[in-house]
Amino acid sequence: MTDENFYATFTDRHRGSREMVKSRLAAGYLPFIEPLKQLYPDGKGLDLGCGRGEWLELLEQQGFQAHGVDLDEGMLTGCRERGFSVENQDAVSAFAALADESQTIISAFHLVEHIPFEALQQLVQEAMRVLKPGGLMILETPNPENILVSTSGFFLDPTHQRPIPLHLLAFLAEYYGFARTKVLRLHESPELAAKTAVTLLDVLGGVSPDYAIIAQKPGSAEQMAITGRPFAADFGLTLDVLAARYDSQIARIDARLAQAETRAAKAEMELRALYASRSWRLTKPLRDFTAAIRRLRGGQQ
Repeated sequence: MTDENFYATFTDRHRGSREMVKSRLAAGYLPFIEPLKQLYPDGKGLDLGCGRGEWLELLEQQGFQAHGVDLDEGMLTGCRERGFSVENQDAVSAFAALADESQTIISAFHLVEHIPFEALQQLVQEAMRVLKPGGLMILETPNPENILVSTSGFFLDPTHQRPIPLHLLAFLAEYYGFARTKVLRLHESPELAAKTAVTLLDVLGGVSPDYAIIAQKPGSAEQMAITGRPFAADFGLTLDVLAARYDSQIARIDARLAQAETRAAKAEMELRALYASRSWRLTKPLRDFTAAIRRLRGGQQ
């Protein structure tokens, strides 16, 4: 962009504060990167499209040597002011100076939706080349399973190209040789995650708005065992789950309505039977006399 302050200001408004983003990153990814410190105590991390540097800060706090690249000078200025190692470079070119098996973590948060698919393929291949055995590639992007994200929210950012289905991104990592991949659906409402009575709006916009693919390069059996636990966990809220909750709720409402209709029909049948009964006909003069007395008393008041 020609205005170097535009995207930094846009990010501040629409992505959230640095503190909030950093908190989200820690919650989602620390379980995956902490075991890597056992394998590579002095490990290096390259963050592609480093933005305001939240991930760089988190990596450094975890003891990794962190370096970031970005094309937005407004973002890079903020990173340099905080003392982070950054440079103005595009994601694919950043790999050119890196030796094979030189990095512990390759990450890209909300970058892959900005680049052509051919560049994404090259990025994944290069990540595979430069990662150490057992190292991790982390790619986070908007989740098109969220209907409001894929039809509206995604296009709020004028630099987005197209949403990337999570199964495509996972396949890319598998195709280029990563040993295992994990889908993390991220940043859904905690209240909605535990909610059973959902609305149609919950179904349309409540699915985890972001997702990440965490892919691990093949390593020794020991390395894979040390880092394996978080890959067994489940993350996030899917469209299937919310739709099933909504359908179940509608089914319960339909069942209650059917029961009410059945009770009403039964009551109507009983009332018709009463009106048609001999006792009802025999007691009609008494009912009429009682009604006349009530009307008379009412008139006297």
